[in-house]
Amino acid sequence: MELDEKWGTKYPMVIKSWQNNWENLSGYFKYSGPIKRVIYTTNPIEGLHRQIRKFTKTKGSFTSINALYKQVYCAIKKAEEKWMMPISDWALTISQLDLFFPDRLKIELN
Repeated sequence: MELDEKWGTKYPMVIKSWQNNWENLSGYFKYSGPIKRVIYTTNPIEGLHRQIRKFTKTKGSFTSINALYKQVYCAIKKAEEKWMMPISDWALTISQLDLFFPDRLKIELN
């Protein structure tokens, strides 16, 4: 069943947008699972923001600006722990990236 046949009547604007922008959208589907995990989960700014929100969202308000600073400091220290963790299946991921971008990676695999 075609996407348009199944969802076109319920979501006509979305289907039209997909059809008009398919060339740009389809680029995301060409990568394998290990590459997608690296692309979609390693945005450091978003990850840090998520950690800070996790620490601060349970507080309704802070007693002082220093109390907020302490919470943000703790969140950053917690996030730093994850920055030191290796990326899972890195050897597989880097070899697949080398297939997609052969002249751009200058990493020697051991």
